[in-house]
Amino acid sequence: MVKVLATGTFDILHPGHIRYLTEAKALGDELYVIVARDSMIKHKPKPVVPEMQRLSMVQALGIVDKAILGSEEDMFAPLREIKPDIIALGKNQFFKEKDLEDQLNAHDIGAKVIRIQSFEPCELCSSGAIIRKIEKRKKQL
Repeated sequence: MVKVLATGTFDILHPGHIRYLTEAKALGDELYVIVARDSMIKHKPKPVVPEMQRLSMVQALGIVDKAILGSEEDMFAPLREIKPDIIALGKNQFFKEKDLEDQLNAHDIGAKVIRIQSFEPCELCSSGAIIRKIEKRKKQL
């Protein structure tokens, strides 16, 4: 049984998220997803959608076997519980594969890191693009 782990903010679900999770699921037998906690998101604007709602949306996706919120203290704590065989990174996620593998090894987590190379090419395939379009429409009203 190959466990695959995907992570993300999943602020406003869109086709890019579905592509990422579908590709991640194809790498193994079970797909676990860690939804980022609001307090841990430091590399981009805070999400619009509250973390519990984001978690509920991801849990409702048929391709996801189990979704949980990340830790607010130690990002590696859920990984030690899940014990993934593979960690699937999205094409535009900020982690560098080698750096993440080094960190995983330092925490005795032997997962292989794979970058999903496919990308959903559409105008609204990012939460940021959706937010910008809403803001533009709002200004036009």
